[in-house]
Amino acid sequence: MKEKILELNRRIEESDEIGSLLNGFSGGYVVPGPSGLITRGRDDVLPTGRNFYSLDPHKVPTPSAFEVGKKLAEKLIEKYLHEEGRYPENVAIFWMANDIMWADGEGMGQIMYLIGVKPLWFSNGRIKGFEVIPLEELSRPRIDVTIRVSGITRDNFPMCIELLDEAIQTVALLPEPLEMNFVKKHTFENLQNNGGDFRSATLRIFCSMPGTYQAGTQLAVYASAWKDEKDLAEVFLYWNGYAYGKGIWGEARHKEFSQILKTVDITYNKVVSDEYDLFGCCCYFGTHGGITAAARYLSGKEIKTYYGDTRNPDFVEVRDLADEIRRVVRTKLLNPKWIEGMKRHGYKGAGDISKRIGRIYGWEATTKEVDDWIFDEIARTFLMNEENKKFFEEHNPWALEEIARRLIEAMERGLWNPADDIKDVLKSLYLEIEGWIEERMGEVKGDFQGGSIDVVTAEEIEYWKNKIKEVLS
Repeated sequence: MKEKILELNRRIEESDEIGSLLNGFSGGYVVPGPSGLITRGRDDVLPTGRNFYSLDPHKVPTPSAFEVGKKLAEKLIEKYLHEEGRYPENVAIFWMANDIMWADGEGMGQIMYLIGVKPLWFSNGRIKGFEVIPLEELSRPRIDVTIRVSGITRDNFPMCIELLDEAIQTVALLPEPLEMNFVKKHTFENLQNNGGDFRSATLRIFCSMPGTYQAGTQLAVYASAWKDEKDLAEVFLYWNGYAYGKGIWGEARHKEFSQILKTVDITYNKVVSDEYDLFGCCCYFGTHGGITAAARYLSGKEIKTYYGDTRNPDFVEVRDLADEIRRVVRTKLLNPKWIEGMKRHGYKGAGDISKRIGRIYGWEATTKEVDDWIFDEIARTFLMNEENKKFFEEHNPWALEEIARRLIEAMERGLWNPADDIKDVLKSLYLEIEGWIEERMGEVKGDFQGGSIDVVTAEEIEYWKNKIKEVLS
């Protein structure tokens, strides 16, 4: 162990990121090296400062990643069985590129095991295909999946998408009873109710239009361009109804996307490392939250929202989204040590705190899974705490204005019922912050938002309304 520690220390000391950067700018040769998460045992990424490469996508998922994915699938099914007394028929999954680049395809392995197939590997670790797991061995029904891939997954790992698509089509044709094969069940229901062809009825992998990114939902949330779940659902469907798979790449298939979302019982994503979390980017709530809003709206039923956890691959967990939100809020956003760390970065730190709070608001807007106490504590910690308020006033009052405005919007939309001590002072605190900004800006001409929250939806914009009707009809 001592030798191992000394070796790691030596490689850390050999890291030369600035030197490599300057050498690269000068046209010099930068030594290549692997990438990955050191927190997942990848100490081969040291020393840093090398020209890192990713991985061989033809080796995804690896055997060990498939085993982790298998555990995730079992945990997810077990949790739903315990809560609902039946198997879930369809799991809507946000499949991100970090699953492949950081975790060697654990999520891909989970998807494969849910539908009841497993990868086959050549001796060199490359994928040569898949095989169907017999129902006798699986001991449960095959669970259908609806996958919203990220734009980076779509653009960098098409072979992984095509492998899953081929597996889904294969499973849909198996000579098995419908009650034991939900992929087949939903495929045949789609054919019976909507006509069309087998290929269209087996489309399960969707994303935004080729060349575009994001889910659209987060843009509507940030622009306050929604009134209810229907508005967010329609934006998500409009933006993400493009199918991907073998022989179909980015075709507009909004009807098929809408039909399969009606059968969803669970929406799902997972965390791989504490370095990143569900408040780290708006794409998390935009996509996972967006698909939740769409599935709830289209099905007219309550949809479970789950979050997997493979930070320790030996002890994987699947918990409620609400519990994951609570965990990250407690360990980071409301953690005094984390706050002090952010404050060391002045303007940037204040802005990043504001962004994370905006994403918490986004999760509540799309899923209604954020507790009132979380918003209460955000208000007390950043608006009502004099020391923290002073920090924002000195370094970035615009960030605190955004926090206060989002809290007011959450309250006025009925997304948050503030504690009495907060409700009484929230708007006066906002006016105080607005006063700071006016003093800094001096005489400003022209229009600017100020404290107004103008809700504009597709119903008010003729072109937007007609475009959504055209695509979703």
